[in-house]
Amino acid sequence: MDVLNLIVRNSSLNGMPNWYKATTLLLFTTIFVMLMCMLAILLAYGPQTTIRFGY
Repeated sequence: MDVLNLIVRNSSLNGMPNWYKATTLLLFTTIFVMLMCMLAILLAYGPQTTIRFGY
């Protein structure tokens, strides 16, 4: 938890209210988790995916 507090203290979130910090961190955490899940799905099912170009 000290690492998270240090990151917040050194960022532009330092003077913001607690609800704003929590909302911002929740948003970025949600985006990061979704990207990691999509990457895992792409790595798992990527070789089975076929893209066909043409008319």
